[in-house]
Formats: sequence, structure tokens, C-alpha cells
Amino acid sequence: MRRFTIAPERIRDGRVVFDRDESRHLARVLRLRSGDTVLAADGAGHEYTVRLETVGDEATGVVLRLGTNEHESPIQLTLFQAVPKGDKMESIVRASTELGVTRIVPVLTARTIVTLEPGRWRDRARRWQRVAKEAAKQCGRAVVPPVDVPRPLGEALELADPDLRLCLWEGAVDGAAGGQGRGQARLLGTPLAASLPPALPAGSHIGLLIGPEGGLASEEVEGARTRGWAIVGLGPRILRTETAGPAIIAVLQARYGDLGVAG
Repeated sequence: MRRFTIAPERIRDGRVVFDRDESRHLARVLRLRSGDTVLAADGAGHEYTVRLETVGDEATGVVLRLGTNEHESPIQLTLFQAVPKGDKMESIVRASTELGVTRIVPVLTARTIVTLEPGRWRDRARRWQRVAKEAAKQCGRAVVPPVDVPRPLGEALELADPDLRLCLWEGAVDGAAGGQGRGQARLLGTPLAASLPPALPAGSHIGLLIGPEGGLASEEVEGARTRGWAIVGLGPRILRTETAGPAIIAVLQARYGDLGVAG
């Protein structure tokens, strides 16, 4: 059955009005007709079976039943991702959404290359939110993770209060490149596996901080550490910023979440 995403306010009195983008997709791309049945997720965890009534510039339908969606992880995971250059952020948002991330907070760091006016950052955030919406629809999630407007790293960390806080840093690995001495690496960082507790209660909130292409500055790492973030490394190889987040999210979902659980 075809799956669509709708805003909660577009469901009223058992009827659904699809927005213009979804209406265009179901009419012109999928060529659905009146009487066809689709699934509509409201982005907040509810999934509706809808029979189409009108198909056009603004498609409408009637709700046949409300179902439950079991595609959400038992853990909450917020990705604090330093904004990379180009379209890498779209790939990060897409992969993270598919892996079950709960929220994405783009952050601006000392080595962030991209510089934009505040209004243009809001435009970028709206585009990334559309990517998250499409990824959620593709992978069967009924929840679309919010993508925030980028904000300075310090401000983002002040607002965060996760139960488990992980900051990935290439300097946390003994012998890593990037100008970090071995003594400093031993002092600040530990391997990821050694930083993870054996288990977490269902509903626990994990925060994951990933730096930009040039990595986090040592002052930023120290600032995160003083706020209770564990500084962790992944071993002898340095991952690209667009690889690191999804890779660790997959590890966390396999350990505490639902990755690999039978459907």
C-alpha cells in the first residue's frame, strides 16, 4: 500500500486533505484514483488507512481505520551534527532518519566551512526537514524527526540534557592524526565500546555529537567534556563526517534499540 505523510491538522472529523506536494505525487506520479486506499502517517506516530475520494490539486480521503506503527526505537537519539559543506547534510539526515534518530540538531563550530545569513539557514533547515520527511515515508516510520535551524555548538549543548552523551573525536584515539599528542588523547578520550553502559532503560535519551570535516577544535571538545559528554573514538581509522553519525547510530541501535530485532 502506498504511504504518504500528512500534517496532523489535515485530519479532521475522519477526513484527510493532502497537501499540494503529496496530492501531486499521488495524482501525477502514482496515478492513483478515487477509491484507491493509501496509508497516511501524521509524523507524530499515528498511521491512518485512507480511501481516496477526490484526486487533483488537493486530494481528499476518508479515514477507514487508525493503526499502530511499531517502527520506532525504544531509545531516543538526538544527533548533534556540525554542518558540512555541499549536500552532505542531506545524506546524513536521510541515513539517520532511516536508522531511527529522534531529532537532528545542526550545529555551527569553529571549523564549520559554510557561512550563511540567518534567513538562509532557515531555508536550509526546511530543505533538510523535507529530506527527513521523505526518508521517514520510505522506511515506514510514522514519526518524522524534527531538523532544527543550525545554531552555535555551545548554545546547542546548553539546551541538551541526554542521559548518555557521546562526543566523537578523532583525537580520542591514541595515535590519530590531526596534531593531537598521545598524552592528550589518553587523557580526554576512550574507545566507544568502553564508554557504553551494558544496558539502558527503554526511553533513555542518547546525545551524539559529530564534528565537521576538519574535526572539532580541542577547546570545543574540552567544553563538551566539562558539560558531561564522554569523548570517544572509533579506533585507528578516521571516518568522514557524513559517515560517522550514521555509523554510530547503527551501533547504538544494535546495542540498545531495535536494529536487528525480528519484525
